[in-house]
Amino acid sequence: MTTESDPRSIERLLREHAPRALAIVASRYRDFDGAEDAVQEALIAAAEQWPSGIPDSPRGWLVTVASRRLVDAYRSADARRQRERDAWEDADAPAADEPGSGDVDDSLTLVLLCCHPALTPGAAIPLTLRAVGGLTTREIAAAFLVPEATMAQRISRAKATLRAAGGRFEPPPDDARHARMRSALHVLYLMFNEGYVASEGDDLARPDLAVEAIRLTRMLHASLPDDPEVAGLLALMLLTEARRPARVDGAGRLVPLPEQDRTRWALPLIAEGVVLLTDAMRHGEVGEYQLQAAIAAVHDQAPAYDDTDWVRIAGLYRALARLTDNPMVGLNAAVAVAMTEGVPAALREVDAASGLLGDHHRVHAVRAHLHELAGERARAAAEFRAAAARTANEAERRYLADAASRLSEDSRKETRENSGADVENEGPAPTP
Repeated sequence: MTTESDPRSIERLLREHAPRALAIVASRYRDFDGAEDAVQEALIAAAEQWPSGIPDSPRGWLVTVASRRLVDAYRSADARRQRERDAWEDADAPAADEPGSGDVDDSLTLVLLCCHPALTPGAAIPLTLRAVGGLTTREIAAAFLVPEATMAQRISRAKATLRAAGGRFEPPPDDARHARMRSALHVLYLMFNEGYVASEGDDLARPDLAVEAIRLTRMLHASLPDDPEVAGLLALMLLTEARRPARVDGAGRLVPLPEQDRTRWALPLIAEGVVLLTDAMRHGEVGEYQLQAAIAAVHDQAPAYDDTDWVRIAGLYRALARLTDNPMVGLNAAVAVAMTEGVPAALREVDAASGLLGDHHRVHAVRAHLHELAGERARAAAEFRAAAARTANEAERRYLADAASRLSEDSRKETRENSGADVENEGPAPTP
């Protein structure tokens, strides 16, 4: 047992190991609902006990404690005593630390279980993010732009529906697997997004979550190599993840795309993503993930920000808008529209998106950027301040607040200079 007791280190370990621990326990006892409750109890126990010493095998500790809690729950119900005995006597069940425990197949089975046909996508996606991604209810609510209490109720109802439908931890048949794919892809997409830009916390990103989303998507692609949208999603993740080394500076501050050192981008990931995307688009069935990957590829292949092919990016966004009614598409397209059609047209895109996104901090951040492009420093500073006040991510907040301060100072300086110029042009005051 280690003596490390930093709360952030403990939280990071719990986020890393909880999804795999759940997969192991659910696989062993073939009881997703009970396993999920038991792992949650184990996480609470870990949060209480680990500050005095982190176990050498955090995942094994979680599996052991969760298994004991689950068996205790079985013991408390007479009707489950035989089930308990079968679980303990299952000679094929691997121990918590044995090789193969929590294999990637278990994780993928867990994803597909949470995307059970009895669940609507609106229920399946939050449940999977909670169980497989390890996201908190608050983080999931932020991703779906709904209150935390609403999301808690949605996840609770999803678990009840899955239990009533007899959902079991076992690989679905091939026809059912394909039926669950759309929800599964959306889950992995949201999981990656939360890893790339965390909805809350001190750090800009949660690399462990992004890596887990890529790992699961690779598994999905290996099982369905001819599905162009699976390949498109994997390409999108790789092309986006390639930029992560340049997204923060040595002090952890956000570095915007125009200022990033592109020599730090991961070229092997870019190359792999481009190959995946090229092969996927040869199928002729172009979907939203392939189009998003194509946009990322245009950015990644530009030698410098000024060399970006904005006309192509704007065209890809128009094609994407025809496939989806997601207001974030219009918001993300605004910069490309500004570069090709001007800032007024881009602001109209933002206004249209804001009708559905409301007071989201990204709406204010994009407006701020557009006003800055137009040279409207005071208005840009006000929007940056509004964006900073509405984000729960500390790294984003610092960047937005710093931008607001910089532009406010530039605006004051410009005002002073203009006032001085006006006095000089008036000439000396007449003598009486």
